[in-house]
Amino acid sequence: MFNLASISLFLALLMSPSFTVDNTGEMVNTPINLLVTSEDACRQVYCECDLEGKLDYNIFHRAMTGASMITTPKKDILTIIDFSKPSYEKRFYVIDLKNHKLLVNTLVAHGKNSGEVSCTRFSNKKNSLQSSPGFYLTAESYSGKYGYSLRLDGLEPGINDLARSRAIVIHGAFYVCQQYVDDFGYIGRSFGCPALPTNVSKKVIDLIKGGSCLYIHTNNQSYLSNSILPDQRIN
Repeated sequence: MFNLASISLFLALLMSPSFTVDNTGEMVNTPINLLVTSEDACRQVYCECDLEGKLDYNIFHRAMTGASMITTPKKDILTIIDFSKPSYEKRFYVIDLKNHKLLVNTLVAHGKNSGEVSCTRFSNKKNSLQSSPGFYLTAESYSGKYGYSLRLDGLEPGINDLARSRAIVIHGAFYVCQQYVDDFGYIGRSFGCPALPTNVSKKVIDLIKGGSCLYIHTNNQSYLSNSILPDQRIN
């Protein structure tokens, strides 16, 4: 079980422009650019994963920067959900950072009260039926109400840190499929969970479970202003 308070504190410290933590646990002066993935390396991974035209580079860079600052046992997998896209587009990405491959690109649902076609409203409150943006760690898989599912632990205080108690999980759902898009123009919505097509949900859960980084992106200014990771756009 992850200690969310300590993880969030550690991440917040790493985001400091002046300090980091060395391998003895002591605070030391360290330039921020030594902590994050270099620009050249980030662009190389982006190009080799053939993400051009699929995922905006600024979103990928933000996800990579955050992932590089999170202590996680599974650093070779990065998951990104781009909620700046409408739900009829494939906005869920699983990226193999070791072999520089895009493993999965599929549809994903947002919360019922976050909007119809697009996800524009967010909440960290129980029973809000809204999605929560930001950085997460994937946790344990289990079989529950919606079948094989994956628990998530939110790392951003006040933004998504109540994900586990809200039962925000990854699971499969019949309403997340191309046929639903063809019939209605968009996919169905969840109670706040990033629900996936049933034919890929188990594969995805097994790929990303056990402590990999998941980033849910939004252009919502309230999130970008309050996130522990500053909004840094690159031309």
